[in-house]
Amino acid sequence: MECAAILDCGIGFALNEFHLQELTFKGEMIMKTGKEYIESLRKRNIKVYVKGQLLKSEEVIDHPFIRGHVNSAAMTFELAHDPTTEDLVTATSHLTGKKINRFTHIHQSKEDLIKKVKMLRMISQKTGTCYQRCVGFDAINALYSTTFEMDLKLGTNYHERMKSYIQYMQDNDIMVAGAMTDPKGDRSLRPGQQADPDMFVHVVEKNDQGIVVRGAKAHMTGMVNSHEMLIMPTMGMIAEDKDYAVSCAIPVDAPGVLHIFGRQTNDDRKCEGEIDQGNAQFGIVGGECLTVLENVFVPWEKVFMCGETDFAGMLVERFASYHRQNYGGCKGGVSDIVIGAAAVMADYSGYAKAAHIKDKINEMIHLAETLYACSIACSAEGKQTASGSYFVDPLLANVGKHNVTRLIYDIDRIAQDIGGGLTATLPSESDLKNPEIGMYVEKYFKGVASVPTEDRMRMARLLENMTGGTALIESMHGAGSPQAQKVMYSKLSNLDHKKRCAMNLAGIKPKGDENTK
Repeated sequence: MECAAILDCGIGFALNEFHLQELTFKGEMIMKTGKEYIESLRKRNIKVYVKGQLLKSEEVIDHPFIRGHVNSAAMTFELAHDPTTEDLVTATSHLTGKKINRFTHIHQSKEDLIKKVKMLRMISQKTGTCYQRCVGFDAINALYSTTFEMDLKLGTNYHERMKSYIQYMQDNDIMVAGAMTDPKGDRSLRPGQQADPDMFVHVVEKNDQGIVVRGAKAHMTGMVNSHEMLIMPTMGMIAEDKDYAVSCAIPVDAPGVLHIFGRQTNDDRKCEGEIDQGNAQFGIVGGECLTVLENVFVPWEKVFMCGETDFAGMLVERFASYHRQNYGGCKGGVSDIVIGAAAVMADYSGYAKAAHIKDKINEMIHLAETLYACSIACSAEGKQTASGSYFVDPLLANVGKHNVTRLIYDIDRIAQDIGGGLTATLPSESDLKNPEIGMYVEKYFKGVASVPTEDRMRMARLLENMTGGTALIESMHGAGSPQAQKVMYSKLSNLDHKKRCAMNLAGIKPKGDENTK
């Protein structure tokens, strides 16, 4: 590896905390521990490039750029075995009746939808970052109901395939990366109009055994530390886009698949000391990559849509709503850490009792709870689909995600205000530990006398890490950019009904609607 120092950022802390290193499974306990999840990744023959270099497959998860993302995902497995969190992180499979990790579950009630949001906030409070299993979780739920309705109308057999795949996920407790976003090329052109047809994933061959797909998926969260990926169309399709209306499951190390790992703000610090990383154990955001599919074969049993353009839009909208449901939970939990870090910085700097600081912290709390409330609301207003699974209220889910694109910026702005300029200008950990100049760093970055300078530096770096560039951009564009939510809640808000309500109260009878009440 190119980094001189490879940090040991394993999840040993979590395993020690919960005393699960040698957990023995009995009865229905089929779920992986964090340690077992990590070891399962070593068995893959995955092709990953980082900064132009192809990593050895067995070393991928140990690379400093990737290890933190592995650790955060491992928490989703580990917490399923902790008695204090298992109620949120586990569920009972409606397919087998077995106890499973909730990230492989199909929502069977409003309570399931609510528990999902509560689970996401809790895990975010423990990791301070993305733990990457949500996209695959939302993909299987969107596909479950969509394939049911496809079969009902078209007489296809996709739903049975989907159920079999979900049971395979549950029985093996695998991590699946949802793969929806295509590079898109010229945004003014539809998939079939692109100069390069590979700008959207498409089917290039069909035979008795399966299909062959080609193209790429961009911004793929957690892909390099997943076991498989679920390909989905990125937008609604028309008849001319038939080859692009495809959904299927592919191992991340299948022949023809390669991954190009993306850069993140300050990622080279992961090759340096622990303090400068801010969140050394879990990293920042989700370890996104570009996943390239060079004529990849997929057997029919793992194909869940192939040319059914009328249902591509339904799948996209259901997935998007499920995924936007998440953000008040996960970003609410991340914001809890940001609020705490800002408050600690005020303590360490000696101005925590100032009235304006208290007011700013209260404002951040208000904003974070506003995000959370929308996610809970869209879950509580969820409804049963034809398949029997439960779907969120899409209007409230989209409004909630749109709030994230605004309010996170306000929360982080206030946190940076409270944290002070040193969060952006601190000398390095190497300077602190340098025998010739460390004394000056220690002396002049001291705050409250009782607080070690190193502690103040650690908290400042955490705040910098969590409110910096990559994290903010993900809040804006993760689960779709603001315009995508505006399109959806404009479509779903029933403006005509609002107009009729106003006209009724004003005593105006709507023209052309004699039966309006």
